[in-house]
Amino acid sequence: MDVRVGDTLLMKKEHPCGGKEFLVLRSGMDFRIRCKKCGREVMVPRVKVEKNIKKIVREPSEG
Repeated sequence: MDVRVGDTLLMKKEHPCGGKEFLVLRSGMDFRIRCKKCGREVMVPRVKVEKNIKKIVREPSEG
């Protein structure tokens, strides 16, 4: 799955604060994602994140 830094992930499951959108801060074997509602940052294994992604929202690149 092609997930890049700066993408917004719409997840199937909610964060405990109720938010479903997460910003990707780092990608690799693990993802560092930030909840867009409460701002909490979490390191999550790639397999777990990819399994729970509903949609990837990518800002159009200028070029």
